[in-house]
Amino acid sequence: MCTRALWTASGHGVQVGRNMDWREEMDTNLWVSPRGIQRVGHGADANPLTWTADYGSVVATVWDMATSDGVNEVGLAAHLLWLAESDYGEREMSRPALAVSLWAQLFLDTCATVADCLKLMEERNFQICSLIEPRSQREATVHLALDDRSGDSAIIQYVDGTAHVYHDRAYTVMTNSPTFDEQLELRQRYEGFGGTEPLPGTTEAADRFVRASYYLDRLPPAETRPRAYAALLSVMRNAAQPFGEPDPLRPNISATIWRTLADLTAGVYLFESSFSPNIVWTNLEEIDFGRWQKLDLSSEGLIGNVTPAFVRVDALQFTTS
Repeated sequence: MCTRALWTASGHGVQVGRNMDWREEMDTNLWVSPRGIQRVGHGADANPLTWTADYGSVVATVWDMATSDGVNEVGLAAHLLWLAESDYGEREMSRPALAVSLWAQLFLDTCATVADCLKLMEERNFQICSLIEPRSQREATVHLALDDRSGDSAIIQYVDGTAHVYHDRAYTVMTNSPTFDEQLELRQRYEGFGGTEPLPGTTEAADRFVRASYYLDRLPPAETRPRAYAALLSVMRNAAQPFGEPDPLRPNISATIWRTLADLTAGVYLFESSFSPNIVWTNLEEIDFGRWQKLDLSSEGLIGNVTPAFVRVDALQFTTS
């Protein structure tokens, strides 16, 4: 499920693209999460992580109960992708609990840079708690990519209850299984990365990792910012998966249902549904981050700058069970 690619050499700042691959629609909408709100990281746990949001953000939700992707007002972005190997470990009650539905939101609320995120992990020593995905009743096993407007990047994976952090500006691509260290090793087999095998073409996560890396590295600087968006989207579409009957046991090879592009330098967040020919975007500088707002993406006729189309709503209710 999913591909993320970070591009820092466009000539127009830092941009990151993300594909969401899943077996069914996720009723995804865009939400404005305001600054200043109080959060409880796990309402059902006796020792939940708590915090106050320093920054507002625009996020793409799944079933209006979890943040799966988004960017905050100071140019930090977060992306949750599926990883079958994820294991957050047995609950340790001495550590504050954070439901996986709020994992990305925590960093968007409180951090300006990737370095801030990693420092927060050390200082708060919270524990990620998994949830049951509501439609399939499967455990939500995910990993997280973080990027900021300086071009910094980190990938966080929990395996056997231990956090593995891959922090390097060179880590620009993430897909799904296997784990990130194995992805890097497998990539060395292919032409362009020191190996002799031809570029792979299947929809397997390891092949998408290689292809996205290859084409991202070969993107030329763009003449204009819109051309830069189009260039990065061309890479994301190359790594996308076409419509078809998904394998219910392998969500990592399901069809691509939507994609996002975040311009971390200019503060623009684009959304493209695979079920619509239109691309929409919002300008973060035009948003009032003092209140909850929502854009219903099922509304007809949405195209172009939809910032004025957000409406005031009650707070998003994150699932913690």
